[in-house]
Amino acid sequence: MTRTLRLPRADGALTPYTLTGSAAVAPSSGPIRSRVGFAAVHVVADPLAAINPTLEVALDWEATLAYRRYLWSLGLAVAEAMDTSQRGMGFDWETARELIKRTVAEAKTVSGAVVASGAGTDHLEPGPRVTLADVEAAYEEQCAWIERCGGRIILMASRALAAAARTPDDYLKVYGRILSQVREPVIIHWLGEMFDPALAGYWGSADLDRATETLLAIVNEHAAKIDGVKISLLDQRREIAMRRRFPRGVRMYTGDDFDYPTTIRGDGERASDALLGIFDVIAPAASAALKALDANDLARYEAILGPTLPLARHVFGAPTRFYKTGVVFAAYLNGHQSHFRMVGGMESARSVVHLAEQFALMDRAGLLRDPDSAVERMRHVLALSGID
Repeated sequence: MTRTLRLPRADGALTPYTLTGSAAVAPSSGPIRSRVGFAAVHVVADPLAAINPTLEVALDWEATLAYRRYLWSLGLAVAEAMDTSQRGMGFDWETARELIKRTVAEAKTVSGAVVASGAGTDHLEPGPRVTLADVEAAYEEQCAWIERCGGRIILMASRALAAAARTPDDYLKVYGRILSQVREPVIIHWLGEMFDPALAGYWGSADLDRATETLLAIVNEHAAKIDGVKISLLDQRREIAMRRRFPRGVRMYTGDDFDYPTTIRGDGERASDALLGIFDVIAPAASAALKALDANDLARYEAILGPTLPLARHVFGAPTRFYKTGVVFAAYLNGHQSHFRMVGGMESARSVVHLAEQFALMDRAGLLRDPDSAVERMRHVLALSGID
C-alpha cells in the first residue's frame, strides 16, 4: 500500500504527504513508579444505536472498557468520566454513573489497575434559582455514587457553582462541606475557561492570582482530605509556583497539555504528577517516557516526549474545549475503535484540515501503531470531504 496521501491545507490546496517510515513508539508493560500517570480517557460511542445522537447517549461498552484495559496494561492510571469523556458536552450524568460502575468493577479484575472518577454537578442545570445548598447536594450525590462503587473521587469544577457563587467564601463553604464528608483523599480539578467558558471566574475571581489564593486556602485547610490538585490552565509558571506552596503530601497533577514534559520532570525541588487528556492520545509514549524517568534516564525521557509536544499543542489548540475530537480521532486511527463517531456528534467539531495536520503530527511522533491501517482509515475520513 502506498503511504502517500493528499492532505488539505488551510489555504485550500491539497498537498502530498508521505509517511516518515519511522518506527512507532514501542508500548511497554509493568508499573510506573516515579510518578502517578493518569490518562483522562474518552468514551466510544455506539454508531449503530437507533438514537438521536445530538440528544441521547449510547456507548459501545466493550470498546470503551477495552481501551481502559489497554491503558492499564501500559502502567497508566485511568481518570474516568471527566471532561475528556465529554462531561458537559453531550455525555450525561446518568450514563456517567453506569460508566463509573463498570470501570471500577473492571479495574478490580486487573492487577495493579488504578482508576479515579469525576464527581461534579452536571445533572444540576445552572440558573438563578440554584442555591449553594443545591450545589452541595449535587456534589454529594455524585461523590456518594463513586464511593458506593468502591471508587476514588476527582472533584470536578462546577458550572452551577460558578453561576451561583458570589464571593470566594462561597467556594470555601461548598468545598469545605464536601471535603469534610469524603471517605478518602480526593483530587481537586481546576478547569480553566479555555476548556469550559462557563467556568470563567472560578474560585470567585477573574483575577487568577486571587483565584489561586482561594484554592490554596482550601488545600491548606483540608490537606488531609486532598490527594492532589489538577491544574488545567495551560500555564506552566503558575503551576510550578503553586506546587511549591502545597503542603507536603499534596500532589500537583499537571493538566498542562502544552508543556507537560517540563512539569513532570520537575525542577530539582518538586515535580508534577500527571492527569492529562493528551495521555489518552500518546499512551505508549507517555508510558515509555515515565518508565525512562523511573530509570533516571532523562535523555530518553526527553527524546520520547519531545516529539509529542507539537501534536499536543495542535490537538489542544483553540478552541481548546474541542480537543476531545482529536482524542477520539487518534483512537480511530490506531484501531482502538472501528469508527470515527462521537457522543453528541462532536466528530464534526474539528475541520478536516485540522485532522489532516493531526495525522501528520502523529506520524512524526511515532504514534501510528499500524501505519498502513492508519492510512486506510485516513482515506475514509478524507473521502467524506470529497478528497480521493
